[in-house]
Order: sequence, then C-alpha cells, then structure tokens
Amino acid sequence: MRRADWTPLRAALARMRDAGLRVPLWWRDDDATDASPALTRLADLADAVAVPVHLATVPANALPVLAGIAAKRRFVPVVHGWAHVSHAPAHEKKAEFGAHRPLPVLVGEARAGLTRLRGIFGADCAPMFVPPWNRISPDLAAQLPAAGFASLSTFGPRARADQGGVALINTHVDPIDWRGHRGLRDPADLIAATVARLDARRAGHEDATEPLGLLTHHLVHDDAIWDFTAGWLDEMKQGPVDIWTHPTGEPPP
Repeated sequence: MRRADWTPLRAALARMRDAGLRVPLWWRDDDATDASPALTRLADLADAVAVPVHLATVPANALPVLAGIAAKRRFVPVVHGWAHVSHAPAHEKKAEFGAHRPLPVLVGEARAGLTRLRGIFGADCAPMFVPPWNRISPDLAAQLPAAGFASLSTFGPRARADQGGVALINTHVDPIDWRGHRGLRDPADLIAATVARLDARRAGHEDATEPLGLLTHHLVHDDAIWDFTAGWLDEMKQGPVDIWTHPTGEPPP
C-alpha cells in the first residue's frame, strides 16, 4: 500500500480554521446484519478514534444479536432499505428503492424497515433512511416523513438541505475502489477528494453546514482500507471539526 501523505489535508483544515469555519463530521457504515469479526473491528476503531458509527442495518436480514452490541459500542443504528435487493432492470444501475415498483410498495417497505429495526434496537435506532446503492425515487423521498423518517442519506454533496421534507445528510468520502480492484483507492486521490470538499465549503460552493460524511463497508475491508480509515479519521479530528450524531429518541406511536 502507498503511504498516505496527509500534508494536503492538514493544509486544507488549516485554511478552514483560518477562515473561522468548523466542519461537522460524521461516519456511516453500510450493510450490517449480524455479529462478525469485521463488526468488532469496526467497533474497536470507533472507540479508538472516539467517533460514533451510524450503522446502516438491513432490516429484513438483521439479527437481534445486534441490539446488545449496539448498546455497548459507539453504534447508532439507521435503516438501510429493506432487504438490499435490486429491483432495477439488468441494464440499469442497481437500486432497491428506485422508481421501478409502485410507490405504495416502496413506502410500505421503508416503513416496515423502521418498524423492524425499532423492534430490535428500540429508541437507539435513528429515523434515517439509507437506500441501498445510494439511489432513491424522488417520489419516495417525499413520502419518508409520513413513514416516520427525519432524514435521508445518500452520497455526494447535497444541493439543498432537505429533500421531500426530510433532512438530507449525505456521505462524501468512500475509500473503496468499487469500479476497480475493490480494495483501497489511491490514498492521494482520497485525500485530494477530501481537500476538494473542504475547499468548496470554504469558498461557499458547497453547503458548509452539512455534516461531512465518511462512508465505509466493514464486511469488505482489507487491512489497507482499515488503516486508511483510521488515519483519515484521526487527521480530520485534528482540524476544526465537531462530531455529528443523528438524534434518536423514542419510537413513534
């Protein structure tokens, strides 16, 4: 693995500090269903860097053992679709909650996902909807408040603070090379991408109030991905950052 040169990131964080700006920072990890050595490693890293993980959990496949783990570790469970199954045609990009099925079916599955995870985690489950593959029908987004959700999370800088009546809290940095070897992306590229996000916020080209999100997938990490993730979080925490955590609260009646 190429050694990460954090100098550009440190300089970008210094520019944010000099501009009197702070960075809300959050962490989302996708595809949780069960206890595993990878989940333990994720929890240990969260403890080491003192940053909570918003654990995007697949409701249809989630096992009750996760409740005990989440209660003892820095995990905030959130709703990751329903079954993580694509319903898009083979020639389209994968999507479980795209506009490929009737809207009432989409709303029903989203609501069922929240109900099931609230049944497992209770009030510790945050009302955030994370569509698998980060794709969602705009019509469904508009119905998420009625299904009990307060926020929606996909990937990329948001154009506005809400979508369809829910807060839009996206992720922005993903260390995995999904289109290539599925290992760690070039660290220089990842650092440059983070710097670009910070500089865009400082220049007013992107929403500086949106929590800057790290997206990970613990089940497919190799050592290089784990090491970069730990380094990135540690470096970010040296800057003018505030750790953001999604509000939870009591389950709706």
